[in-house]
Formats: sequence, structure tokens, C-alpha cells
Amino acid sequence: MIRRIEKRDRAVFLQLSALFYDSPAVLHKIPLKYHESMFKELMQSDRYAEGFMVEKDGKTVGYALISKTYSREAGGKVLWLEELFVLENYRCCGLGREYFDFIEEYAKENHFARIRLEVEKENIRARKLYEKLGYIPLEYSQMVKELQ
Repeated sequence: MIRRIEKRDRAVFLQLSALFYDSPAVLHKIPLKYHESMFKELMQSDRYAEGFMVEKDGKTVGYALISKTYSREAGGKVLWLEELFVLENYRCCGLGREYFDFIEEYAKENHFARIRLEVEKENIRARKLYEKLGYIPLEYSQMVKELQ
């Protein structure tokens, strides 16, 4: 089951988020205060970001974060899949596919023109899932400048 994150999910979200950022799925760790500020943002508004909890058999086993933007190139709003994390013991149980069914329906209902995500080249399992679901690579290299 996929459901919106709630205030009562703070501890489990912070725990799962720390596990995600300690995994090979990300390039670098982030400070604890970034996990905290993300949760705070999720609780005050859904304008820029939303969070979802992934549950199986009544237990929270993962989470997902989306961000929202507008893209002239896409011709409308873009939903960014920022993070999708499922505990290792619950992978290959169909939860990733369930989340994508959920979020694609959400995107259609809310008139998003595109769903975009990032994946590490080495994350072969995730790449295979995304390709199977119809996602195609964008031939962009990203660049960032940290302002904090």
C-alpha cells in the first residue's frame, strides 16, 4: 500500500531516509539536518514536494519523495521522483511497480506532463525496472552549484 506521509511517520521516515543515503543508490551522504528539513517541508505544504510511505503487511517498509516543477521543454508540470527506497528484504515483491502505478495515476490526475527521475548507472536493478515501465534515458549531464 502507498499512502501520504503523516506527522506520526517522522521517526520511521528519518530512519529509512538515513538508510537510503547510506546505500550505493546515492553518490554522497547528506547532513542529518537535511533529512529533518525535508520532513518539515513535507509537513507544512505539498506545493513543492510530497512524501509517501510504502507499506506491506501493515509494516512501513519504504518511502518515496517527489518534487514538482514546470518545464517548458516538457510543455507543462514535471513530477520528479526524488527518492524511492524499499528495505532490502521487501525488494522484488512488486512494491516498486505498485509505487509507479500509484504515482503515474497521481501524475495524470494532477495534469503533469512528464515524470522524471535519476538513477545511478551502477543501479542495474532499478534501471531495468524503470525501462520495463517505459522510462527512457535523457541524454543530459547535470551540473549543480551548492548555495548553502
